[in-house]
Amino acid sequence: MSTQHGDVVAAGTPRVRRMVGRDPGAGHRTATPLELLFDLTFVVAFGVAGDEGAHLLAEGHVEAGLVGFGFAMFAICWAWINFSWFASAFDTDDWVYRLTTMVQMIGVIVLALGLPVMFDSLDEGGRVHNEVMVAGYVVMRLAMLVQWLRAARQAPRYRRACLGYVWTLVVSQVGWIVLAVAPVSQGLFFLAGALLVAVEMGGPYVSERLVPGDGQSTPWHPHHIAERYGLLAIITLGEGVIGTVATLSAVVGHGDGWTLDAVLVAVAGTALTFGLWWTYFLTPAGELLEAHPERSFLWGYGHIVVVAALAATGAGLHVVAYGLEGESTLSPVGTLLAVVVPILVFLLSDYVTFWGLARTVDRLHLSLLVGGVVVLALAVAVVAAGGPTAVGLLLAALAPAVTVVGYETVGHRHVAALLGRALDQGEERAGR
Repeated sequence: MSTQHGDVVAAGTPRVRRMVGRDPGAGHRTATPLELLFDLTFVVAFGVAGDEGAHLLAEGHVEAGLVGFGFAMFAICWAWINFSWFASAFDTDDWVYRLTTMVQMIGVIVLALGLPVMFDSLDEGGRVHNEVMVAGYVVMRLAMLVQWLRAARQAPRYRRACLGYVWTLVVSQVGWIVLAVAPVSQGLFFLAGALLVAVEMGGPYVSERLVPGDGQSTPWHPHHIAERYGLLAIITLGEGVIGTVATLSAVVGHGDGWTLDAVLVAVAGTALTFGLWWTYFLTPAGELLEAHPERSFLWGYGHIVVVAALAATGAGLHVVAYGLEGESTLSPVGTLLAVVVPILVFLLSDYVTFWGLARTVDRLHLSLLVGGVVVLALAVAVVAAGGPTAVGLLLAALAPAVTVVGYETVGHRHVAALLGRALDQGEERAGR
């Protein structure tokens, strides 16, 4: 069974299908089992990055921990973004597509295996050893090149955009290989790396927006891509669950069992993860992307910060566990900041990506954001005044709840009105 643009994938053993592009207006488009399997490899990558970053922070090597975690999160998220947007536009689910996806999964695992060496090199202060990470990217990108070249050949309508992605992949990957083997200082490494990141992120924009020609934009599906990002957020939140268990184990295993602190940690960790999840899914991303697909870049790229903040929250809970076990050199305030700062970054980036999609900044939303920041400041103040870390953690967990309560009481009406205006604008643009 098939439809125009090859949107429906037949059941059973997949044969080779022409990669002509999916229908971006198809109804009931959802994530495939292959995409869910692909995401599992990123659970490993997020876990390794979080463990390495938390370990360095607990040892007091804050700069190395933060730089390494930021670099790792960009590499991990960018690999996921490369695959997911292509899949939304050109997924055929035939045996060729499945095998190339498997190769990309191998590359993600290789990338994850290279993270500890990269963190260690940053801590030692010498060259940045990202050779294994780059090897993982080479594996992934060879598979992606096959995919983009296949789409360019079989879908002439999108040939310009596909070849733009091909050149971006080739140029940036050659640059990363050269940088991996060049004996440069850490400062020069990150300066050159910033230029390569600009190529990485600028290439898709040029390919989708600035290359002349009719029908050149790839046919990604707004509701499908919104669901894919939501699923990425959920697997990243898994780090928060793991961090909660680690923190709780530290309290119970190194204290007097199930004390009041243990209960507070259990409630705080669970409430924090749940609150972050609830806050993230308040944005009607699918509907807004459908009405305004031209706003997808800020939203899609901004999620690198959103996802990094979610993963950092889980890593911060690991730092709290180190502190409760007496294995951290950080002060109680520094320990709590390992959780508070990622929550703050998440709230800021989540609101900014929402405002970028909606193209409006509502006074109510600003007040809710400020309210969350005030709660985080209160949590730090309590611990700075000598209060228990568990109490500070519980207060910090209430920060996302400010947004949730505000939305469920009055904010939902604002979002509904905003969404209505956005849909009307989208219909007017489509009519023109």
